[in-house]
Amino acid sequence: MPEGMSVPVRIRPFEGADEAAAVALWRDCGLVRAWNDPHKDIARKLLVQPELFLVATLPQAAGELLVGTAMAGYDGHRGSVYYLAVAPAQQRLARGRRLMAEVQERLLAMGCPKTHVLVRTGNAQVLGFYDKLGYERHEAISLGKRLIPDI
Repeated sequence: MPEGMSVPVRIRPFEGADEAAAVALWRDCGLVRAWNDPHKDIARKLLVQPELFLVATLPQAAGELLVGTAMAGYDGHRGSVYYLAVAPAQQRLARGRRLMAEVQERLLAMGCPKTHVLVRTGNAQVLGFYDKLGYERHEAISLGKRLIPDI
């Protein structure tokens, strides 16, 4: 059995004390980009549907170890999931699957009929993860425009 498999992950809402560990996790998972300040993303999320910002933790002798995150939102039409991350040493232990299941349950409870995720092109491992969760690939192009520069 892989290390950590027998220890159940706890999923709970993000707390302010989780910020440093969450940002470090995002850096370890390659989610942080130079043009996007993760601390500002957290501050913004805490103003809008903070209950949809979840963390996965494991018990430690001195508290909890943050091993995963998922930031979601619902706009009345569809849900979106961002910053889904699982610590590299904790991947392939169903941590990401558990986080996504919890996000989907919370979105469904809000009446959300559909969720979307954005995956960077060429990220085969993550695309495979979402394939296994039943997400379909759509013929669409994602467009974006920054309204507030982070740097």
